[in-house]
Amino acid sequence: MDSRDLAMGMVLLFHITFGVLGNFCLLYHYLFLHFTGCKLRNTDLIMKNLIVTNFLVLLSRGVPQTMTALGWKQFPSDFGCKLLFYVHRVGRGVSIGSTCLLGIFQAITISPRNSRWAELKAKTPKYISLSIALCWLLYMLVNIIIPIYVTSNWRNNTIRKTKDFGYCSAKSTDKLMLSISAALLAFPDVLCLGLMLLASSSMVYILYRHRQRIQRTHRTNFSTRSSPESRAMQTILILVSIFVSFYTFSSILQVCLSIFDNTSWLLVNMSALFAVSFSTVSPFVLLGQDSTVSRHSFAWVRNTNTLIL
Repeated sequence: MDSRDLAMGMVLLFHITFGVLGNFCLLYHYLFLHFTGCKLRNTDLIMKNLIVTNFLVLLSRGVPQTMTALGWKQFPSDFGCKLLFYVHRVGRGVSIGSTCLLGIFQAITISPRNSRWAELKAKTPKYISLSIALCWLLYMLVNIIIPIYVTSNWRNNTIRKTKDFGYCSAKSTDKLMLSISAALLAFPDVLCLGLMLLASSSMVYILYRHRQRIQRTHRTNFSTRSSPESRAMQTILILVSIFVSFYTFSSILQVCLSIFDNTSWLLVNMSALFAVSFSTVSPFVLLGQDSTVSRHSFAWVRNTNTLIL
């Protein structure tokens, strides 16, 4: 086995293991809150949906690419390859869509009573399930073209293949069709990233204005210690930076894989690495963001029979 394949395989294996453990921890967190009778927040449904998509991405892209790097070459049939790539693309898309929905609903929740979004606060819980369902439907339809281009490495050799992913390959096709397909696949991601940035910027602005009002009202008692609003703004900025960074690099690499012929070993493996990195890191970021809920939930076990979040 080539040393670079072994090194990449170990890096991917670490990412997959770390990601699976992180998502299981996040899943346990919500199961704990559920079985102890806690009243969950409206956005927790989006969090649970994000856990599902993280597992889909890790298992459909991370595991096959890791096995390939470590020398395992016996992979599924043509149908298996099509299914793996389709599940990965849908899981990846719904993941970014869920993150976008999370930012939007959080921005609506913390908006002032006199803002234009105030009327939507009471209706928000009714729209969450519908929004998640539409997100799944959108990405399932958009990515329906993926199976057309993917084929097994063990299929008839008369089919000309230009992109070898190790465990599967992509069929050769017209450059114009590839460009159109790449643009179609990238459009929902770019739209979600834009909406997420807009929602996050709105949250930071709202919290900043709220902090300014507190400083003017309690100027004499204001402490230099980091306020809850300041810590919330820092958390939002960290979340946005991580989400945007991983998905931007992942989207760029996906476009390169779609457009360029004879893709290199480095491009294929780096694309797989960035594709699973978000699913690996996001549960730990969300657990960190939800640390206050965790503390309250354990306090509930010790002191009361009811927890209101």
